[in-house]
Amino acid sequence: MTHGLVALLIVLIVIVGSILTHRCEEFMIGGSLVGAAVLFKGSFLTQWCTMLQETISENVWIVVVCGLFGSLIALLQTAKGNYGFSKLVSKLCNSERKTLLTTFILGILIFVDDYLNVLSIGACMKGVYDKRKIPRETLAFMLDSTGAPVCVLLPFSTWAVFYASLFIDQPSVQAYGFTSGMKAYLSAIPFCFYPIIILLIVFLFCMGIMPKLGGMKKAYKRVEETGKVYSDASRKYNHENRAGYEEDGNIWDFVIPMAVLVAIAIITGDLLLAVVLAIACCMLMYLPRKIIAANEIFGVIVKGFADMLPTLTLLVLAFLLQKVTEQLNMTDYIIDLAQPLLTGSLFPMITFILVATLCFATGSFWGMSAVVAPIVFPLGAAISANPVLIMAAIISGGAFGSHACFYCDATLLSSNSAGIDNMEHAVSQLPYVMIAAMLSIVGFLICGFIV
Repeated sequence: MTHGLVALLIVLIVIVGSILTHRCEEFMIGGSLVGAAVLFKGSFLTQWCTMLQETISENVWIVVVCGLFGSLIALLQTAKGNYGFSKLVSKLCNSERKTLLTTFILGILIFVDDYLNVLSIGACMKGVYDKRKIPRETLAFMLDSTGAPVCVLLPFSTWAVFYASLFIDQPSVQAYGFTSGMKAYLSAIPFCFYPIIILLIVFLFCMGIMPKLGGMKKAYKRVEETGKVYSDASRKYNHENRAGYEEDGNIWDFVIPMAVLVAIAIITGDLLLAVVLAIACCMLMYLPRKIIAANEIFGVIVKGFADMLPTLTLLVLAFLLQKVTEQLNMTDYIIDLAQPLLTGSLFPMITFILVATLCFATGSFWGMSAVVAPIVFPLGAAISANPVLIMAAIISGGAFGSHACFYCDATLLSSNSAGIDNMEHAVSQLPYVMIAAMLSIVGFLICGFIV
């Protein structure tokens, strides 16, 4: 067996085992160890430790940003500013439909970065969902579905900048007459079927037209029968006393730090700087008014960082598994499998399936897009496939991976922000993800013949 096939089998075992047992940490550690054993034989444990160190050092930015975001949320909760915000929003969101639509609209408005989108809206809306007795699985679904899908459809986001710069480097895209990466990107947006379809599904869900399916239906039944907005398995992600959402709080203690966070992120494009300045804003607002005592504030910051450790652990393990599968050449193996199916009309559909599969299996969206693009564009040019559809297929595949992969950063942060177990979130949104994926395949198949 080739290393690529071994890597694919490892990923499949991790996926199936995690879904069946709801314990993905153990399977991810085991999968990475097996992969290291295949790569390094007798010295696999030493090499695995080295790869773990490299993974942490390469992703220290994400670790620090997510940890400090936990600190910011802890400060907002301790100051009870989020209670003030929730109380105001609760007056507007006096029904489930209005609550869901508000989350949907906020998800579209905070489009600059999917991390900012997921983490900030979760902090805003969690108390409102609890008050309206809406399952946390629904909040996680809303957050995840308006993260990357919104970011890829608007040409002002970090995703748009990345893909625009990636596409304009391809000779077939330049030969099509595009003078800039952003023009090429804009031409592909109408054909980005997955993000468009999943957002339509979310809107229909908000309006009560899309039915509750699978795990989501079970979550609503749990709330109806027990009143629990999250399951017993998710209790460990909810350390704070949620009864406090009825307390009064000053809404400006929440709105001003969050406004600083969003404004700095948009102006500078530096989310780490934005989080640090938002924490500094909290300290400047809370300490003089003695909302939080000076000898307690750093304890709150540390506790908030610590509350993110379960998510950060999963992130590091996901990146480690991704590193192992990359060294086993899983990407090349899957591309070789797909090559016999290549024809001009079918190529956009196959490209979407290929990118979606790779992104789902590895949890790497930008990385897989960067790897696949130099391969699929020349292949597409050789068989006269439309480069605009190829661009849309790569964007859609990346959005699918970000949304569907249960151990990727977006899914992990969505579940953490909503305060539920990651596998419960992944399983509850799976029917909607698969509906959107199937319709996207049909869309690319039809457009491959007529565009």
